[in-house]
Amino acid sequence: MTTSGKDNTSQNPPAATELRVERAGTRRYVGLSTRGARVEIGSADVEGVFTPGELLKIALASCTAMASDFTVSRRLGEDYEATVRVAGDADREAERYPRLEETYELDLSGLDPAMRDRLLDMIRRSVDKACTVGRTLQSGTEVELGFDLR
Repeated sequence: MTTSGKDNTSQNPPAATELRVERAGTRRYVGLSTRGARVEIGSADVEGVFTPGELLKIALASCTAMASDFTVSRRLGEDYEATVRVAGDADREAERYPRLEETYELDLSGLDPAMRDRLLDMIRRSVDKACTVGRTLQSGTEVELGFDLR
């Protein structure tokens, strides 16, 4: 309760999700979140896991899809089908992905050409504005590695 007698619990932001990666074996890890999510991670020669690079690509594609979800559902309805594919080869000398390409698969056959073009423009604007992963990749980010030694 605040001094005004009003409950401010609805104004408090939710606690940040804590993420961690734990070793599960040779070149095999498990990504975990405090919300109960789990993802298997490993090298490309391990079955049933995502590589870190694949997770980066999936993060980009899912961010694109989610950033545009409201915009698309308002035009096509809540039950629309969509797939965002993402690809890009690693530059192994530089150990980076110099280019990632996304393809947004969406059935817009029910829209007239003007509305289709308008929706595509709105999707691009939604993604440019709200896709944190894409914005981070485009601008770069500072990464700091620390250690907690025992």
